[in-house]
Amino acid sequence: MKLITLLPADKYVVINKTILTEIDKKNLINLYEPIIGFSAVSLYLTLWSDLDRLEIMSKDFNHHHLMSILKCDLETIKLSREALEAVGLMKTYYKEGDINSYVYELYSPLSAGEFFNNPILNIVLYNNIGEIEYNELKKIYKKVNIDLKDYQEITKTLNETFESTNIGVVEAREREILPLNIKSDIDFDLIISSIPKGIINDKIFNKKMRELIVNIAFIYNLDTLKITELIRASINDKGGIDKELLRKSARKYYQFNNGTLPTLIYRTQPEYLRKPMGDSSKKGRIIAVFENTSPYDFLKNKYSGANPTPRDLKLLEFLIIDLELQPAVVNVLIDYVLKKNNNKLTSSYVETIAGQWKRAGLKTAQEAMEFAEKEHKKMLKKKDVKNSVKEVKVPIWFDKEIEKEEVSAEEAQELEELFKEFR
Repeated sequence: MKLITLLPADKYVVINKTILTEIDKKNLINLYEPIIGFSAVSLYLTLWSDLDRLEIMSKDFNHHHLMSILKCDLETIKLSREALEAVGLMKTYYKEGDINSYVYELYSPLSAGEFFNNPILNIVLYNNIGEIEYNELKKIYKKVNIDLKDYQEITKTLNETFESTNIGVVEAREREILPLNIKSDIDFDLIISSIPKGIINDKIFNKKMRELIVNIAFIYNLDTLKITELIRASINDKGGIDKELLRKSARKYYQFNNGTLPTLIYRTQPEYLRKPMGDSSKKGRIIAVFENTSPYDFLKNKYSGANPTPRDLKLLEFLIIDLELQPAVVNVLIDYVLKKNNNKLTSSYVETIAGQWKRAGLKTAQEAMEFAEKEHKKMLKKKDVKNSVKEVKVPIWFDKEIEKEEVSAEEAQELEELFKEFR
C-alpha cells in the first residue's frame, strides 16, 4: 500500500452511517476506551460533533481543525483513526489531489451485550483492565430480569391504537455496525520469506488462511516470529498447513506460558441471555446451573472435580471460539451428549449436534433444552421405537422427566450433582 502522509491542509468530510445514542457514548468510554485509548475516543466524538444539525454529513474541514480541538499532532490523530478503524467504529476513504481529501464514515459501537459476547473484544478488555475491574464493569451492565410468568401482557398494537393515514413515509436511518476489524501486527512477508522455497505451496496463504493465522495469533497472544515457528512445524507433506496442528501447537504454547487456556472457556452466560430470576422449579434451578457455570467448570464437575482431558478442552475451545456458541448452550450440549452417548464426548458426535444448534441460532439454555427435546422426539417418531422408549436415556431436564413428582434414585443423584455447587 502506498505510504500516505497526512498534512494539516488535507480536507475531510464526515458521513454518518448510523445512530449514536447516549448509551453508545457511555459504552465508548467504559468498553472501548480501555482498548483503543482516550485519544481515539476523543477523535470519534469530535468527528461526530462536526456533523450538521441533522447528523447526516459535515461540511468540509481541514485536519488543522482537528489538531486545534484535540490539542495533538497529526501522528496521534492518524494512530487514533487507525484504532477506530480496527474496532469497527470507522471507515476511511482517501483521494489524492493538490489538496488530499478524506471521507470518514462513522459507525455505532456494539451494545454492552454484543461487546461482552464478542470473542475478541471481550478478551482484550479483560486483559487490559484485569479481572477485578472487568467483573465490576459487567455488574454495571447487568440486565434487570423480572419473572413475568404470573403476569398477562396487555400491550396494545399499533393498529389498535392509531388509524392509518395517507401521510408519506420518510426513510429512517438505521443503526449500522461494522464487522470487527482485527488490527494485526503479523508480518506475512516475513512468514513467507522464512519458509524455504519448494516446501510450501505459494497459494496456501490465501485470505481465509491469513484470517485464521491472525485470529490464532490474537487469541493466543503470538507475535510474528512465534507464529512463524508454529506454522513451520505445522506444514504437511503436501505443502499445506495442518490447521488442527497449528491450533494445537498454539494452544500448548499458550498453556505452557500462562497455565490456562484463553478466558473464553471460563466465561459464564452473558447476563442479557439469562432467564429472569425467581423460577424455583426443578427445571428453573437446572437452567440456573447451566447459566451460572462456565463450560470448563461444568465439564470439571462431570469429572467429579478432576481436570478435563486435553482432548475435551480442545472440544470446548472449538465450540466456544470456532462456533461461537454461548456458554450455557455449550453446557446443555455437554449434558445432553454425555447422557445420550453413554457418558462419552465423541468429537464427531458433538460437532454434528453443535453445528445443527449453531444453524438453529440457539442462544439460551432454555432454547437449547427445548430444541434438544424436540429433536429427540422427532428421532423417536422417525424410527418408530415406541416399544423401546423407556430404554432410551435422556437428560433429567426433559419435560417428561422433570415434571414428575417423584424421581428415581439415579435421577435424584443427577439432580444433586447439578445443584450442589449452587447452594
